Amino acid sequence: MSTDTSTEQVGNGDQERADAAASDAALKAKHRGMWALGDYPRLASDLIWSLGPVLVDACRVGPGMRVLDVAAGSGNVAIPAAESGASVVASDLTPELLQVGERMADERGVEIDWQQADAEALPYDDGAFDVVLSCVGVMFAPHHQVSADELVRVCAPQGSIGLISWTPEGFIGQLFATMKPFAPPPPPGAQPPPLWGDEGHVKELFGDRVRSLTATRQTVTVDAFAEPAAFVDYFKTRYGPTIAVYRNVGDDAARIRQLDDAIEALVRRFDRGDGATVMDWEYLLVTADVT
Repeated sequence: MSTDTSTEQVGNGDQERADAAASDAALKAKHRGMWALGDYPRLASDLIWSLGPVLVDACRVGPGMRVLDVAAGSGNVAIPAAESGASVVASDLTPELLQVGERMADERGVEIDWQQADAEALPYDDGAFDVVLSCVGVMFAPHHQVSADELVRVCAPQGSIGLISWTPEGFIGQLFATMKPFAPPPPPGAQPPPLWGDEGHVKELFGDRVRSLTATRQTVTVDAFAEPAAFVDYFKTRYGPTIAVYRNVGDDAARIRQLDDAIEALVRRFDRGDGATVMDWEYLLVTADVT
């Protein structure tokens, strides 16, 4: 007796693809919800707005350039890029962040095309942009190689890619390491965001598709907090990833206290201030030209 397994194999393949698509959609919905928690636009404005102009200057963005800001958030790269005279598209998975960015751009009198988009499946043609940028944004997409492939794909030949990512050893990288024991396990295949702050990892992601890749470690000084405890209170109410970790802990008072203490101890380790808290947050600045 013979059986035809081809139809069964096709059916199984279709089901596997459907399951994978459903799993990815659920993961992206979770990410979207996490970044909508708290008030990331306020945090970005308060603490790291200066990183946007750093990236814009590093990539020599200027009039007439077609620029894409990937995982743009509320626009700390997109807005200064538009102010330089570039034609800018700002894309992000989380529409709540884009809405704030659009209001901020209007207040500053610049025109930007704000679009909801997944960094791992950008809805743009091959080579559509002269410059592709991301400031502590694309690093949070879970599948690094997929995201890197998309950055290269939408960048025109001889165009530029510019990235700012928190390093594993720097404060934000260590914040994620500190929160990890209190967080739910990552989904299968997801990679840690601070890996984008490792030069070797970034070079491996892009391979020979880019040339003249430069990577420099720099810092942004954060002096907005009177004391370490003030940082804890601020981040547990405004920063989506931190809020999500506290929600995972739930109502366990002892665990909440442990997490508070662990983050506060981390701030003390990085604090170089005399009186008020002053920290230097390390990031990796990457620029590369697409071949």
